[in-house]
Amino acid sequence: MNEWNQGFSRASEQVIERQNTLVRQVYAWMGAGLAITAFMALFTLSNPPLLQAIYGNRLIFFGLMIAQLALVFTLSGAVNRLSEFTATSIFIAYSALNGVTLSILALVYTSSSIASTFVTTAGMFGAMSLYGYMTKRDLTSWGSFLFMGLIGIVIASIVNIFVGSSSVSWVISGIGVIVFTGLTAYDTWKIKELAAQGISGRKPAILGALTLYLDFINLFLMLLRFTGNRR
Repeated sequence: MNEWNQGFSRASEQVIERQNTLVRQVYAWMGAGLAITAFMALFTLSNPPLLQAIYGNRLIFFGLMIAQLALVFTLSGAVNRLSEFTATSIFIAYSALNGVTLSILALVYTSSSIASTFVTTAGMFGAMSLYGYMTKRDLTSWGSFLFMGLIGIVIASIVNIFVGSSSVSWVISGIGVIVFTGLTAYDTWKIKELAAQGISGRKPAILGALTLYLDFINLFLMLLRFTGNRR
């Protein structure tokens, strides 16, 4: 019995070590992605000709948006067929392009409100991610519920492009804060569970980083609509 307990204890320790390793890798890459995004946003803002070329030409702006979507879908849908180098390059390229397009926020909102919203986002994200990692609950049921909420946000946002209702925009933002807060906990929990199943390596870490990066950015954008002071 003692040998069985020792073997079980070693197996549990190995699972915890795999979980810790993958989570550390995920957050390292996510942090790198956010740093790249911030750098590219500042670089774009400090380069007036580049800023004018991007936001003065709708074709270029929407081309960048389409390129971002293509990179996300490629990495999410084909990560198992990609090499580690290619997966990493796609993540870095997406983070950079996102920084370029998000630079427009500095033209719409004050710097102080962007900074304060970022701090708030970081706090909420950190708390929910910690919950997702530490909880003993099975969060599987959260996945389908939050996915339906995400689909609803996308559909409502598309419709509101044509309607242009500020009230609808506020409702979408409110629901978005709830959905992406929940997704932060769920996605962190899912990464932990994948590690427990023996999944590890650069590509799972990159995919996990992309998932949490998207949660963070979208939560930030939703909160900014509430707390951001326009210029």
